[in-house]
Amino acid sequence: MAQKIDQDVGRFKQIIRGRVKKELRKFISSGELIGKKGKDLVSIPIPRIDIPHFVYGDREKGGVGKGDGDVGNGVQPGEGDAQAGNAPGEHILEVDITFEELAELLGEELELPRIEPKGVKDLDTKNIKYTGMSSAGPESLRHFKRTYRKALRRQIISGTYDPKCPVIIPIHEDRVYRTWKEIKDPKSRALIVYMMDVSGSMGDEQKEIVRLECFWIDTWIRSQYEGLDVKYIIHDAVAREVDKDTFFHTRESGGTIISSAYKLFLKIVEENYDVSEWNIYPFHFSDGDNWSGNDTEECLKLLKTDILPISNVFCYGQVESEYGSGQFLKDLEERFKDDELLLTSKIPNRDEIVNSIKTFLGKGK
Repeated sequence: MAQKIDQDVGRFKQIIRGRVKKELRKFISSGELIGKKGKDLVSIPIPRIDIPHFVYGDREKGGVGKGDGDVGNGVQPGEGDAQAGNAPGEHILEVDITFEELAELLGEELELPRIEPKGVKDLDTKNIKYTGMSSAGPESLRHFKRTYRKALRRQIISGTYDPKCPVIIPIHEDRVYRTWKEIKDPKSRALIVYMMDVSGSMGDEQKEIVRLECFWIDTWIRSQYEGLDVKYIIHDAVAREVDKDTFFHTRESGGTIISSAYKLFLKIVEENYDVSEWNIYPFHFSDGDNWSGNDTEECLKLLKTDILPISNVFCYGQVESEYGSGQFLKDLEERFKDDELLLTSKIPNRDEIVNSIKTFLGKGK
């Protein structure tokens, strides 16, 4: 019976997984999942799960409730204005899945390759592995069961064991200790830095697109690394580091000097992160307007000489707005046309979030 239940549960999970995967692209472009996420799980509404229900036959017979009837006749519906419906209802079932499962589904749906961290950024952490037994060692590593068995064997062989009074007292020669050695366990850590233009031309819809894309980028990269740090930078004419809530809810104002964000990004990395130990992922979102051509030239110089050399990839997403010229994307593509470390995407609306994510994460870097 237990095995049958496990099989049924397994089949149900496969059904749920199929429904989630079928609806995944819709979830990516809507904010539905972001408001339903907990610490380790996310609740996903799954429509059209068939719930067993009664189906009533159409019995065209007289009976109680539909005119005169005799004792024993079945109850039939009356002829009032209200009619019982015969169409099935729309049932919504909310299921919880882990972020690891969500990331796996995202990878399958968008055909994302596993990220290969840079070799120089693999960390070797030391772990203990028990490898055998020894007659000497610290008391904290004494193997009590083996010590007891060895003492018991010695007493039986020597004829001192009394089954009526089985007192086993290990002596020094009976003691057995675990032996161990240190092994290196390679792990990788990643830093994501999100930078967003919050100038007057970036409205609520543009920031919501950024928020949705960042959620899915986080979900995927977090599944690829043992440790993940996330930093947030907003900028108009000046840049500042903020928390996650401020990043997505700051009201837009002011002009745009993009280089201020790039300089702050470099300062954060320099003061807090060893670039030989961290996989670094800068993401910048803007509508493409910059204050001047001189500042754009400074941004391009910072990218080439300082940012790209320390980054796994640099990703720029241009969120289109009716006020933005989009010139910055053109400048990037012209200057870094053949550079695989700089990835760009144009995001005119929510439907393009999927393609933008695939552009940024599809290289496996």
